[in-house]
Amino acid sequence: MTLEELKRIKAETLPQISMRHTHTVENETVYKHQVLICGGTGCTSSGSNKLIDEFYAQIKAHGIDNEVQIVRTGCFGLCELGPIVIVYPEGVFYAQCSIENVKRIVEEHIIGGNVIDDLVYHEKTTGEVKEKLSDMQFYKKQNRVALRNCGVVDPEKIEDYIAFDGYQALAKVVNEMTPEQVIDVMLDSGLRGRGGAGFPTGLKWKFASGNRGNVKKYVCCNGDEGDPGAFMDRSVLEGDPHSLIEAMAIAGYVIGADQGYVYVRAEYPIAVKRLTIAINEARKMGLLGKNIFGSGFDFDMEIRLGAGAFVCGEETALMTSIEGHRGEPRPRPPFPAVKGVFGKPTVLNNVETYANIPQIILNGAEWFKSIGTEKSKGTKVFALGGKIVNTGLVEVPMGTTVREIIFDIGGGIPNGKKFKAAQTGGPSGGCIPASLLDTPVDYDSLMAIGSMMGSGGLIVMDEDNCMVDIAKFFLEFTVDESCGKCTPCREGTKRMLEILTKITDGKGEDGDIEKLEELANTIKTSSLCGLGQTAPNPVLSTLRYFRDEYEAHVYEKRCPAGCCKNLLQVVIDPDKCKGCSLCSKKCPVGAISGQIKSPFVIDQSKCIKCGVCISSCKFGAIYKK
Repeated sequence: MTLEELKRIKAETLPQISMRHTHTVENETVYKHQVLICGGTGCTSSGSNKLIDEFYAQIKAHGIDNEVQIVRTGCFGLCELGPIVIVYPEGVFYAQCSIENVKRIVEEHIIGGNVIDDLVYHEKTTGEVKEKLSDMQFYKKQNRVALRNCGVVDPEKIEDYIAFDGYQALAKVVNEMTPEQVIDVMLDSGLRGRGGAGFPTGLKWKFASGNRGNVKKYVCCNGDEGDPGAFMDRSVLEGDPHSLIEAMAIAGYVIGADQGYVYVRAEYPIAVKRLTIAINEARKMGLLGKNIFGSGFDFDMEIRLGAGAFVCGEETALMTSIEGHRGEPRPRPPFPAVKGVFGKPTVLNNVETYANIPQIILNGAEWFKSIGTEKSKGTKVFALGGKIVNTGLVEVPMGTTVREIIFDIGGGIPNGKKFKAAQTGGPSGGCIPASLLDTPVDYDSLMAIGSMMGSGGLIVMDEDNCMVDIAKFFLEFTVDESCGKCTPCREGTKRMLEILTKITDGKGEDGDIEKLEELANTIKTSSLCGLGQTAPNPVLSTLRYFRDEYEAHVYEKRCPAGCCKNLLQVVIDPDKCKGCSLCSKKCPVGAISGQIKSPFVIDQSKCIKCGVCISSCKFGAIYKK
């Protein structure tokens, strides 16, 4: 592959797909319409593959298969609205499409030229019709850099990626720049690692770039993404795998490595499939392998599948797993830049970090620095989940407030409930209370309030969530995922979980809260790796902002959120009960008794607090207290 050939592929492909960005049809294109269908994990689980098959069948049946192109893309972001279909050149956004809708879209929209109003996306908060992405509240405050091609290109066609400047950055680096110049650009850009710690990417590359002689070196990618509710890296791998390949090759050129490894969890089959296709396509075009762009630079890469161990998100444990050993962390120093995979100097970044690099090379450090805050440059991708209207994937400039993400982009809290807290950073992060909703999302601001950026999971909680139970949930996860190598993490987290279980079971005693806090601080300062060092964060942050809930559990034997079953009673209000007997009939354990047309009662010794009676009562007579 030469630079001229790369430009030729772009010139040939871009006119055919330009409508996805410009919403206009170039004269050279053979297609009058393009139908983009989300092929990410979320939409695939909702049946988008069958939808694609039906579109092919319908356009063939109507004899317009030469006029309409069907494109399977990556994630558009609004995951809960899948399957999503966008019809170009108009750019009309159809949400939650079914197979039955396909015939209508083909006949009424593509052939008839009429937008189908009842299938078009309606804003959940206002009910307004929003035909295009640019009109939707969900996208207005976003700035898609890492996700720039997700939902735009066909991830299984390298030509699509090349059409939107793909591999131009790699060509520029190997033909026009020295490794030192690339490092200077990365340092000047201020890009920090998006995997959680926020270490400057350029500095990491600089440390590994020394000793460029005959020393074997490696470039690695962390695509493990073990945080509950996180799917940022998965979406990039599924929707834009070539951005990762290009960036890793650039990193290889900078540090003098000719081999790369992408560590991806085996639970990501679509991501693994598309990354495999992309690697093979890049090899065939000479964008991986020997003498890339005739520069004398060699680089190739392989996929390594992880078994889903959370600890393998820690860099030294990940490298140990790549080597074929049990994923356990190693003491640092020496750091991976000196002694990494197979004992050789290694650079490791996560998928999102790499996805930014080609754009920084092409657009310059000043462009990237213009986005974000003074100490946190660029954008950050978040996976929104929990009690929020718009579940999905968003990318916002650093410095955007928590309030803007949750309410302006996420649509707020459903069912009229009150916002209570947001968990960032997964099991390693902390909970942000309502009083700190205006906190800017950047590395330093989140650390200052006891949370952290993490890889980008953002779980929203409302008034019905018990913060003690939330802390217990995340601690259960870290106890299960601890590799067991060091005593503070292996034993200390178990003791913390025992105390939390005791408190939520209504058996808490005076001194338990203080003991829990002391244990958390000890584990935080004495564990070997990042898993143990951050495992107490959910407990410490909830103690910091919701200590009154802990005290209510311990001293009043009461769960203010009505969540912890052993601290609850389900009762029937005799003034509201009509004696219909429906609750008695629905109760799975026979705990409710009474006579028709008289108030019923619940035997607390039998009640399992399942809530079936509450949901079945038509008079609102049953409640938890």
